[in-house]
Amino acid sequence: MRPGEAPGRARRLRAPLLTAGAVGLAVAALAVRDPHTQGSWGTCPYLAATGLYCPGCGILRGVHDVAHGDPGAALSSNLVFFGLVAPVLVLAWALWTRRAWTGRPRAGVRPGRVARTSLVVAAVLLTLVFTVARNTPQGAWLAP
Repeated sequence: MRPGEAPGRARRLRAPLLTAGAVGLAVAALAVRDPHTQGSWGTCPYLAATGLYCPGCGILRGVHDVAHGDPGAALSSNLVFFGLVAPVLVLAWALWTRRAWTGRPRAGVRPGRVARTSLVVAAVLLTLVFTVARNTPQGAWLAP
């Protein structure tokens, strides 16, 4: 390592490491205070107003379950978040941290406008379908 590299690397790593620290503090808070207890973290405003589960309902309980080593319970709390979104977020953070460590720019093919738009549309549709499904009798197994 050259003498001029260390400060640059430290500066590049600041954001990913601060992000990891903030997420770690949130997970620690959820590990200590159990969201399975009614009202321990308040009530979801959407659930309180409509009586329906929002796409995020169950994430706090799921994070608590993951912190206590029970990924199966986390999946049953919010299948889409813990089965799809969380792994993508962890991968994105790992790639971000690796790029910050090495100092190399993002490599690979960058998606075009159509691909990005398609991804956003697919994410919105998945969220809508998941929200509707978890609030029907047939999709009750998706409810937290």
